[in-house]
Amino acid sequence: MKVVFRTDASLLMGSGHVMRCLTLANELAKRGAKCDFLCREHSGHLGDVIHSQGHAVHLLPMGAPGAKDGYETAHAEWLGATQLEDKAHCLPILRDLHPDWLVVDNYAIDHNWSRGMESNYRRLMVIDDLADRVHQCDLLLDQNLGRQPDDYRHLVPANCSIMAGTGFALLRPEFSAYRTDSLARRKAALPHKLLITMGGVDVPNASSIILRALSFSSLPSECEINVVVGATSPWVSEVKQAARELQWPTKVLVDVRDMARLMTESDLAIGASGSTSWERCCLGLPSITLVLAENQRFIASQLAKFGAAEVLSLSKNLHQELALMIDQYFKPERLMQMSVMAANICDGLGVQRIGDAMYE
Repeated sequence: MKVVFRTDASLLMGSGHVMRCLTLANELAKRGAKCDFLCREHSGHLGDVIHSQGHAVHLLPMGAPGAKDGYETAHAEWLGATQLEDKAHCLPILRDLHPDWLVVDNYAIDHNWSRGMESNYRRLMVIDDLADRVHQCDLLLDQNLGRQPDDYRHLVPANCSIMAGTGFALLRPEFSAYRTDSLARRKAALPHKLLITMGGVDVPNASSIILRALSFSSLPSECEINVVVGATSPWVSEVKQAARELQWPTKVLVDVRDMARLMTESDLAIGASGSTSWERCCLGLPSITLVLAENQRFIASQLAKFGAAEVLSLSKNLHQELALMIDQYFKPERLMQMSVMAANICDGLGVQRIGDAMYE
């Protein structure tokens, strides 16, 4: 089977779209599929990361700055071109590859992009989180908690298969592999390890802000703090400086490759409300989650509704609110309650289910 992914990463949008597509590509490659990626040449495009995992990467040129074609979506600025420009850049590659599946994961692309391209692929899959635009596709995936197929019925063709909910979350296989050990650890551990993870790019430098806010909290003296930042983040030096100023031992880990193990060994996470939320849930890791972008607000509200996380925002009162939450939740009984609720949300097998559906 041949699969082409049209997705992007950048310093503006972060790395989440590429990383979840890469998870799916690796699952399909294990089954014998050949996967190609079409990515625009944004700063922080992650083409080298994709290539290092064995997939071909086709970098698309940046479009004319400020150009419009009348088909702009709410996230049009993320595309780096108009939809028609992007379509023109992709068409020759799709004609040459003619994939069995074209997978599109980009908030700036809708049915206007795919219209008229049907002869260049057999099936089209869209990965979305927003339910805010029309898609012309055969399969739609929204892996978010609380999503229902009815959220998309009016946005896709009648014969489109809709896979909605965290049962289809695209997690790397190591998370399901660590799940049993991680859940067992929650029943015995006295809390002393805190994990901070704000995404690969961390556009607002939330990691540094959180570290400075923690200085007002009453973490136990034996607490150990790990901060995960992506290699493409522009804030690495500033995060390291903020870590040195804390009274607790604090490590800044860049470009972590064993996140499942790190989460398993942690007692509480402070993290962004993006796709990594489902990684934390799979491992039963209690969390305080921050809304760093508008598209994360739905995820955060659902996590709070199900009792799997507490939600904060980057407000001027963050240090007070975070200190209060640390006092309330850095206790074995409260962490265990949150862990149970989180673990019920996601089992980590979603990528296998999506792979099965694509092959069927």
